[in-house]
Amino acid sequence: MSVSAEPEIAPIETIDAMLAAGPNAPIEDPYALYARARRETPVLTRSEAGSSSYLVTRYDDVRLALRDHERFSNASNGDRGIAIVIGRTIVGMDGAEHLRHRALITPAVAPRALRGDFPAMVQGIAEELVDRFVGEGRADLVREFAFLYPIRVFVEPLGLPPSDIEQFHAWSIDLTRVAHDPGRGLAASAAIRAYLQPIIAAKRAAPGDDIISTLVTSEVEDDEQGGAAHLSDEQIANFICLLIMAGAETTYHLLGSALYALLSHPEALDEVCAHPDRIPLAIDETLRWESPVQIVTREVRENVELSGVTLERGRDVVLAIGSANRDESRFPEPDRFDLHRFDACAGGDAAAEHIAFGFGRHYCAGSRLALLEAETALRTLLARLPDLRFDPDAARAKMAGWAFRSPDALPVRFG
Repeated sequence: MSVSAEPEIAPIETIDAMLAAGPNAPIEDPYALYARARRETPVLTRSEAGSSSYLVTRYDDVRLALRDHERFSNASNGDRGIAIVIGRTIVGMDGAEHLRHRALITPAVAPRALRGDFPAMVQGIAEELVDRFVGEGRADLVREFAFLYPIRVFVEPLGLPPSDIEQFHAWSIDLTRVAHDPGRGLAASAAIRAYLQPIIAAKRAAPGDDIISTLVTSEVEDDEQGGAAHLSDEQIANFICLLIMAGAETTYHLLGSALYALLSHPEALDEVCAHPDRIPLAIDETLRWESPVQIVTREVRENVELSGVTLERGRDVVLAIGSANRDESRFPEPDRFDLHRFDACAGGDAAAEHIAFGFGRHYCAGSRLALLEAETALRTLLARLPDLRFDPDAARAKMAGWAFRSPDALPVRFG
């Protein structure tokens, strides 16, 4: 198995250069640029191809836009960007349409609603993957665990053959590259749809107890015809693409970043090894410190002012979640990974502070599933791999990316 090779990390000196590099550009550190933007141009106006858009970098502004679904619409995600390859999904919907489709999605990504003993299934997958390399004393935790684990978690509930896991995950990564490499993204989209077509047809003929069977038998209100209608094959394929990208792909980034954070801060690693009940603290701080999804987009529905800049109706807005979660006005010493930053939050729940899962009506429907997966993975790895540390004989792991961030390798040794 191999993870697709990435280009070498290149120096980026301006926000414009970072945006022009594309969402999958392997940028090592965007945070110094974001800090400067928050100080000098918190709402950056960009002109390109005859139209203008905005980059919003301050916490208060980003949170306001996420909360205000009336003036900041999801329409920008409905007909361009990632919609080019995954089609129309909930991330491009607003209002009543969004609520109807969210009602379909939420049960599918709620751990208690998935068939069988879902937490036990997740634990079993984690144990099985660790079994493959635990006797070696060394591993690349990205390639041998973080890359495979989240997609494995989705395979059984979806009812897909386990033998196709790696291919499906490779396709999902290619989908995220559509803005920078349209041909690659479109080819992956076509391959996924061709793969799913006979599976969806078989589930329609003989539904089981998996997510795809639930989707083929579900009904959604039809605005045009009135009454209820079944989801089309295309809608189901779109939804599965979204599940893989928003679920497996982002959890892969979260888990890799959490492992990197702990390995880079040995005192925090020692503490969570001694006190596994503090693993949720590490996950919450990782979500703030290295948000897996760093940007989301919205469309301005009416003129609105943010930080002294008037955003014009009809323009796109890029909300820099990664910058907001490092805003010094909200988080003291924001570049420091602090295991106990969110201790004051009841039960270690930092959702009211960081905005890695969004905010408001469009808050991530699969957030609880992602947290369950990440906590299970870290508990298993730390219990099974004593004396975990970076491999001193391998190249040092680095964080990279700006739309999606995580390490592309984590070479480690253990007892």
